[in-house]
Parts: sequence; C-alpha cells; structure tokens
Amino acid sequence: MNVISNAGELGGQTRKVCLAIGVFDGVHLGHQQVIRQTISDAQQHEATPVIVTFDCHPNSVVFPERTPPMIYPMWKKLHVLESLGVDTTFLIHFDRAFSEISAETFVRKLVADCGRVFSISVGSTFTFGHKRGGDVALLKKLGQELQFSVHGLAAVALDGERVSSTRIRDAILKGELDAATQMLGRSYSLCGKIIEGDKLGRTLGFPTANLEVAGLALPPRGVYAVHAKIDGKIHRAVLNIGFRPTVKSATPQVRAEAHLLDFHGDLYGQEMQITFVNKLREEQKFASIEVLKTQIESDIAKARELF
Repeated sequence: MNVISNAGELGGQTRKVCLAIGVFDGVHLGHQQVIRQTISDAQQHEATPVIVTFDCHPNSVVFPERTPPMIYPMWKKLHVLESLGVDTTFLIHFDRAFSEISAETFVRKLVADCGRVFSISVGSTFTFGHKRGGDVALLKKLGQELQFSVHGLAAVALDGERVSSTRIRDAILKGELDAATQMLGRSYSLCGKIIEGDKLGRTLGFPTANLEVAGLALPPRGVYAVHAKIDGKIHRAVLNIGFRPTVKSATPQVRAEAHLLDFHGDLYGQEMQITFVNKLREEQKFASIEVLKTQIESDIAKARELF
C-alpha cells in the first residue's frame, strides 16, 4: 500500500479518487462499511480509493487529558487497511495548527489537492475541523458545490449496541476479548514492536520479547497463554502484562513481555502480534525472585498443557 503525507502525491487533477475520512482506530466493522463503500465507488468511477486519516488521535493535540488508549499502533492499522483492499492512505500530520483549520477550509483544500474527487464516505456521526464544526450535513452542502457525492453511513450494531472504537477499548480493558473480536471482525491482537528491556527474564532463564505498548489499550494484568506472530510465523508463548511487583523499580510501568516457547534468536525491532488463548493467573507479588522463577516454570508447564 502507498502511504503518502502530501495530497499532491496523488497526481493532482489527473487522478480520480474516492475518499474515506476518519481516525479508524481498530478498523472495526463500522469502519469496514465505510471502506467498502469507498472501494465500491472507486470501482464504479475507475478511480483510486484513498483513506484519509491522521498520524495520532486528534484528542492528543486538542484534549490531551482525554486521549483514549489506542486499539492498534499505526503500523497495524495500515496493515489492516491494506488487507481490506485499500490502495492508498493519506496520513495527515495532526498538530495544533491543523486542529485550528475550519471544517469548510479543510474540505475545500482536500478536494483541491486530491484531484478529481467523486465521493467522500464517513460515519454518520463523523465530526471534523476546528471545534468539530463540520459534519455530514456540511459535507453534503459542499458536495453539491464541488461536485462530489457523500455517504454518511449508519453505525453497525452488535447485540443491540453501536460498534465503536470506544466500546472495543472498554471490552479489551475488561478482558472481554471475544466481544472485541466480534466487533473488530477479526481476532483481537495486542500489537507492538519488540524493544529492548532490562533482560531480567534472560537472567532467570526465560528470555522475553518486550512489546512497545505505551498508549495502547491493554487487557487486564496477569499471565496468559498466547500465540505470538512474528514475520508471518506463529509461536506458542506465555505473556505477562503488568508492573512486575516482585521486582523493585523506581519508576514502575506496565509492561507486556512474551516468552516464546522453544525459541532462540534476536527479535529486536520486529513487529509482534499477540492473540490470546487463555488466562493462566492474575498478577502476583512473590516473596523472592527464586519463588517467581518457580512460578514462571509452573506457568510455562500449564501453557504447554493448554497447547
């Protein structure tokens, strides 16, 4: 998939495009409906379907204290968009200056820069622009003037409730991963790049891959039997999510560390996707590192039985 940061890269007025606009965190069932509409429009008009999204959640700039934990890091979101048949993603840098652009100015500039825009698809409750001054009604008004059609697609409902990124985050935080999976339309996975840790696991004889999970919605703390996908290959693993209360730290922070069973190798910098099999136990504080080591051995044995 082609990821661009400037609409001019689309080819100007010679390029025919159909746009879908949104944050698309999780790329859930409702988002997929918007994307399918965009791809359908593009096929009808022999145009290119383009996803217009942002390099961070808008709240992180406008209301930092209300920034939600994200379902996916950016690299995973882009992978999912590509899997749905998206040809191009226009990734807008969202900063303070961009947040102050009026809704009408944003649309006019987007249409002028993107080329021949045939349609714009969004969710029916989508708002945008400075102080959220734009909505579907404004898009339709500008569409009549600038000659593009607008699809404001109604939300998808599941179990009588609207599917949303907020609802999925809540399900993840509560450990209701089957519900998250249903709303996503694919198995929920915790995704992160593998970063260097303090190598405590290696010292104990159980080396771990530490995931970069800052800013992500995490399942409840504890130890899980999981499948870890790296570079297309799936490994059985045991995952710990928590603050490691047995280990003294001046700045405790939540970590996600996976011990891959029967694996040896360097994984730093690679992308890992974790899917959950079963929870083995809650997070615990042990009397000593030796007791912790014995418990890890027990966790691994229990995971092998489950697998």
